[in-house]
Amino acid sequence: QAQLVQSGGGLVQAGGSLRLSCKASGRTDNIYRMAWFRQIPDRSHEFLGAIRWSDGLTLYENSLKGRLTISVDTSANTAYLQIQNLKSEDTAVYFCAHNTASGDSYDTWGQGTQVTVKG
Repeated sequence: QAQLVQSGGGLVQAGGSLRLSCKASGRTDNIYRMAWFRQIPDRSHEFLGAIRWSDGLTLYENSLKGRLTISVDTSANTAYLQIQNLKSEDTAVYFCAHNTASGDSYDTWGQGTQVTVKG
């Protein structure tokens, strides 16, 4: 499995945007799809969207579609999550995770990064 290290996040003003990064190392050749999740305290992880590593095909959670952009730079082994028009309800810990085959669960997770939307 690849190892995932996240960066980005922090305190952001409502209406603004941010980009989170998820850098993979190690067995990056077996990444099939990289997904993004978020977690609000006392709730389960919420799926946001995912990108197929090989060709950049994306899929998004419908309720957030339009505000999210997931991309990948395979030369840098890094996936990105950009969120626009941030709202207070976007405050959460954001995670990236990958699987190794279509339909498989996301077994390898990043450490998570806090995003707090103010205002």
